[in-house]
Amino acid sequence: MNDPLYGWLSVVPPILAITLAIITRQVVVSLLAGVWVGWLIVASGNPLQGTVETINALVAVFAEGWQTKVIIFTMLMGSLLILMQRSGGVEGFVNWVGRWKWANTRRGAQMMAWVIGCGVFIESTITCLVVGTVSRPLFDKLKISREKLAYICDSTSAPVCMMLPFNGWGAMIIGLLAVQAAAGNLGDKGPLGVFLPAMALNFYAIISLLLVLITCLFDFHIGPMKRAEKRAREEGKLLRDGAVPVVDESIISMPTKTNVTPRKRNMILPLASMVLMVMAGIAITGFNGVKAENITNPTFMDYLNQASGSTAVLWGILFAVVVAIVMMLLQRIFTMHETMDLILKGAGGLVPLAAIMVFAFAIGATCNKLGTGPWVASIAQPYLTPVLIAPIVFIVASLIAFSTGTSWGTFAIMMPLAIPLAASYNLEGTAVSIPLVVSAVLGGGVFGDHCSPISDTSIVSSMASCSDHIDHVRTQMPYALLAGGLTIVLYLVIGML
Repeated sequence: MNDPLYGWLSVVPPILAITLAIITRQVVVSLLAGVWVGWLIVASGNPLQGTVETINALVAVFAEGWQTKVIIFTMLMGSLLILMQRSGGVEGFVNWVGRWKWANTRRGAQMMAWVIGCGVFIESTITCLVVGTVSRPLFDKLKISREKLAYICDSTSAPVCMMLPFNGWGAMIIGLLAVQAAAGNLGDKGPLGVFLPAMALNFYAIISLLLVLITCLFDFHIGPMKRAEKRAREEGKLLRDGAVPVVDESIISMPTKTNVTPRKRNMILPLASMVLMVMAGIAITGFNGVKAENITNPTFMDYLNQASGSTAVLWGILFAVVVAIVMMLLQRIFTMHETMDLILKGAGGLVPLAAIMVFAFAIGATCNKLGTGPWVASIAQPYLTPVLIAPIVFIVASLIAFSTGTSWGTFAIMMPLAIPLAASYNLEGTAVSIPLVVSAVLGGGVFGDHCSPISDTSIVSSMASCSDHIDHVRTQMPYALLAGGLTIVLYLVIGML
């Protein structure tokens, strides 16, 4: 149970972790400090008990099946990357794309990344991964900074996935709306009837995608991104001096094996297999979930609601690795011994990222114990008015996501608070748009996620682009703040109208 007595102390651990991460650039140590302080608060200041609870919290990360699946997926991605690199798949893809005139320009390469980011909408993690893997060799060749690629990965993934009903994001949102519909808070509309107009009003997602497009087309660089791009273009440094990418450099810089002909299919087929298996995994787990719940006359959305995104993603990466192994053995590129050595080397190269994920999940659980999200929401609730409800809900959702590093958790906290409040105004005769409030919850959750160094999507984006994680957060934040500021203005205007 969340204890309301923690009050303002509930925000100390995430703020400490985020501040230390930005100042020291040591993400793991900063997250550990945040987790420890959180459990020290729970233990009423007893350092021994706080330390014991911290260890228990880290171990408990693996008790949650979906979190363990994400961590395994992360490490296996290193295995897939190194297989595609060493077998000549990446080199073959770069050679193939290099024949296209547009691909040899900075604008063309960036536009390709944006289009892929908008087109692969099955799951935000897969979006980041595909965009980063396909685009990074071209970006490196054209001297486009790794921070720029991480920004494109991160700011196209969640905004696109969130606006579509037929993926894990859509299923989760519609599931939350279904609970509100059952309580009578959606009026005469069903979950999908609220979801669709909410997507049209999701200003943060729309503005974020447009900002990425403008940045790709016109090199619209602001703040730290301007310095990063200048460094890459003039000095040829894809990373700043002293940067520590979350992926071991040996994995992404490993050359094609001697006497092996580079072939693009050694990269394209494993990635395509991964995407297709994720889709199949969503379908299979959805079908099994519906069957287990004994849902009669299930709809398409019922299948999505019951699907397991983490299971589908894990199946996807496992299948991709198997496809890559079979291809390499059939082409006699590697022996089985060489293949296993590469798989273990690739997984080992992603251990630092897996560690970050473990600590990020642990601080999320710590914030849940302290009641961070509900406390932040309760502080803002007295100030909600019909005119201010959408902008304040957006700001509160962003603060919760920034503090906890999870947009999905933010949705789960804010939907049961914001929607009934909007419905109560409507019962009193004051017109408040429920789709507008829903869009504020969703947009605020992703906005806070984009600014937070403990966000799992941002961590995966740093991994996919082989960027320093804190550098990614610092360079993306001005764009997120710009999109967030414009969103608040639009909500205020609509509220007054």
